[in-house]
Amino acid sequence: MYKPDIIYKDSSIVVVNKPEGLLSVPGKGADKQDCLANRIRDMHPGCITQPAVHRLDMDTSGLMVFALTKEAHRNLSIQFQDRKIKKQYIAILDGIINKERGEINLPLRVDVTNRPFQIYDPVHGRSGITIWEKIEVKDNRTRVLFTPLTGRTHQLRVHASHPMGLDCPIVGDRLYGHVNKGERLLLHANSLTFKHPDSNEEMHFVNNPLF
Repeated sequence: MYKPDIIYKDSSIVVVNKPEGLLSVPGKGADKQDCLANRIRDMHPGCITQPAVHRLDMDTSGLMVFALTKEAHRNLSIQFQDRKIKKQYIAILDGIINKERGEINLPLRVDVTNRPFQIYDPVHGRSGITIWEKIEVKDNRTRVLFTPLTGRTHQLRVHASHPMGLDCPIVGDRLYGHVNKGERLLLHANSLTFKHPDSNEEMHFVNNPLF
């Protein structure tokens, strides 16, 4: 069984490098209870029942922060709600992007007939904003840095693949692109910045992907 890759921990928080293929939080059903949040809880006696304050898609890897106390959970949740926490992601797109940088603003909502698929909806969708910057082009693929300003479900995956976004899906995206055999989603949360819930000190973590 995977043992969480802990980057930092103290009496209030734990910062972990989540692997791809593991749920962030429990899903519905007994077969979806194995997740990073439950593993963190089981490793820390006295931890609150649900330590997660945000999540990453199962197929996405990278940095996550968990709260061990009710006070830390409330503080971090407010920081996320107020968009005080900064996250950045590295992704490899399945094609060539010619522009160097830009901003994507596409409102999104779940497709109620095809969950968990998310769709662009300018009327009923919730605002989704992403800043992006090209890092390099290699082997007909483009490495980009994503800075999401909002936290919609599948935001980066839709913003990459949608014709009104970059029109270039993330490599290995089984929902919005295509997957070659043995290929994972090449999306990794590589940077996380927030205020420590106890000291208010700025905490900054970087964990670059292996891809």
